[in-house]
Amino acid sequence: MGNLYLMTTIVNRKDAKKYLELYEDNDLHVSFLSLGFGTAANEILDYLGLDATEKAVTLSVLEESTWHHIKKQLEKKLKIDAPGGGIAFITPMSSIGGKKTLQFLLESQDYIKEEESTLKNTTHELVVVIAEQGYTEMIMDAARGAGAYGGTVIHAKGTGIQAAEKFMGVSLAAEKEIIYIVTKTEQKNAIMEAIMQHAGLNSKAKSIVFSLPVTDTAGLRLIED
Repeated sequence: MGNLYLMTTIVNRKDAKKYLELYEDNDLHVSFLSLGFGTAANEILDYLGLDATEKAVTLSVLEESTWHHIKKQLEKKLKIDAPGGGIAFITPMSSIGGKKTLQFLLESQDYIKEEESTLKNTTHELVVVIAEQGYTEMIMDAARGAGAYGGTVIHAKGTGIQAAEKFMGVSLAAEKEIIYIVTKTEQKNAIMEAIMQHAGLNSKAKSIVFSLPVTDTAGLRLIED
């Protein structure tokens, strides 16, 4: 892909709504919300001005110019840089499984494909699958059949789903499962294609799939050897 990014936002749960509202106001309708917990010690929380360890984690796909625009608003309107504000960061995307998935994730954002990321020569990729709840085994059976070793499942809720359904031609539930699969770069395409074929939009899982470059890993050597 060119200048597409996965934006991750981590904020206190009580503040999640206003962040989602800001994204909606900027035509960034499709996001995936999950819950998390901060692990900082109490003295660090006090120093940073954080009053809770309960976190909300949102994932959104956006174009580079959209990120620059939203970043300014996060800093000016929501004071994300202030103590207790939170954090947002972007990761370049390397591939997306199909045109409908691209349209669904970006919806009304303008996107012109540019040259691929300088990270395209990485040895590993993170395959991200977002699917209806309850179909993890269907997805992993397809992925393992194409060489995947395993995955990690996160429960999430989709926002803006109804507005973006027109691009998919299917009805989607808000409750989602996000599956992370780390794989060798040369196996990525086969794994994504297998998921799209056996657990894609035409299946009950209604999976959408994309990948992110991984610059380095630890803990995979014994599995891969």
